[in-house]
Amino acid sequence: MRELNVQEITAAVKKMCMASNYDLGEDVYNCLKESRKTETTEVGKNILDMIIENADISKNEQVPICQDTGFAVVFIELGQEVHLIGGSLNDAINEGVRQGYIEGYLRKSIVEDPLRRVNTKDNTPAVIYIDMLPGDSFKITFVPKGGGAENMSEVKMMKPADGEDGVKDFIIDRVTRSGANPCPPIVVGVGIGGTFEKSAMLAKKALLREIGERHTDPYYAGMERELLERINRIGIGPQGLGGKTTALDVFIEAHPCHIASLPVAVNINCHAARHKSATL
Repeated sequence: MRELNVQEITAAVKKMCMASNYDLGEDVYNCLKESRKTETTEVGKNILDMIIENADISKNEQVPICQDTGFAVVFIELGQEVHLIGGSLNDAINEGVRQGYIEGYLRKSIVEDPLRRVNTKDNTPAVIYIDMLPGDSFKITFVPKGGGAENMSEVKMMKPADGEDGVKDFIIDRVTRSGANPCPPIVVGVGIGGTFEKSAMLAKKALLREIGERHTDPYYAGMERELLERINRIGIGPQGLGGKTTALDVFIEAHPCHIASLPVAVNINCHAARHKSATL
């Protein structure tokens, strides 16, 4: 049994809040630069140049890459041999979010009630997912998820008879209807199977993969490639002004489901596909 003081978790979350909002992942940054080389429209090229320049300024000056610094989404991989001491895990995470967003001058975007709309003034509470694993490791991944792209996401309870083609058509339709709203070029996370809520969680978790990282199952890896190609033929382009760079990547996660069900979720991320991880 390994003891881990939750103060270490608070410190790590605080650091990741700021780092994820200031430093765009190298995988996303490199993909944007490669997309600039292959973009066919002058407007698209100019927009990608500005996006890349914005990322450079954000990193060099340590300021947010976007005014929407996101909802704090946290994924925990908790080894069952880890004994947390010094307080509550959820409280420690939320304290890290509170400190990170206040001290990092990050926009506070969370309201304490969805209908009465009073801001919590510190971007808490976080949305926390915990996976219990064997061993004594503890990994935390912080995802500041922007509201504009999140609003373009959707879950559909499809019929098993809709099959692979129906699933693909739904994903393409969701991206097409999103248009410029999620600030393309986008990253598309897809969850297939499980239950209504499981498919949505899988779609969000899919966004944690690095650009270019394919599914381990060749069947889904091929579907990811096909969908990326089809999406980039739609013509939405950077910031919705036309071009071939509508999406940087498509990631699929799948889970067993009921014989009568075929849940499919699409969770869209903007070009600021932000996430940082730490192992404690």
